[in-house]
Amino acid sequence: MNMLQEIETERLVMRPYDLSDAPRAQKLGDDKDVAETTFIPYPYTLEKVEDWIQNHLSLIENGDAYPLAVILKSERQLIGTMTIRGDKTHNKGELAYWIGKDYWGKGYATEASKKIIEFGFHDLKLNRIWAPVMSKNKASGKVMKKVGLNYEGTLKQDILKWDKYEDVDIYGLLKENYR
Repeated sequence: MNMLQEIETERLVMRPYDLSDAPRAQKLGDDKDVAETTFIPYPYTLEKVEDWIQNHLSLIENGDAYPLAVILKSERQLIGTMTIRGDKTHNKGELAYWIGKDYWGKGYATEASKKIIEFGFHDLKLNRIWAPVMSKNKASGKVMKKVGLNYEGTLKQDILKWDKYEDVDIYGLLKENYR
């Protein structure tokens, strides 16, 4: 049940990854500044990226997750990843993304997040969309607020990243509160 081809915004196209995207995704994702406040591994080797992409088709077909390549229309270039992971038991979705450092501060994460939230509520019929954000990632916290997710709390020392425990802020939005 592949209900997803492309999702388009004013400046972006989000589409399923292709193996040919791996070198560009690896180049963007293998940046210590990107990895420091996200959940992607570092170093981000080409092998890790290819393994990750090879799992996508079954995830999408099963409706388990929708990991999408974020393409900047003006450059026809991959700039990051936007994902919504489904939890069918509880009818909710987890929003996750990363954007390459050269593209930070330009509103792309906000633009893509708004559209994937719309996809989650309208197409996937989710009741709740939530997002874990490392507490030190202030920019992502701002994105979550801009797209309508509310701060719900902090999980203290929730993850171990580079031998240090990090707090994770949780943001969420219910379908009944979605505009």
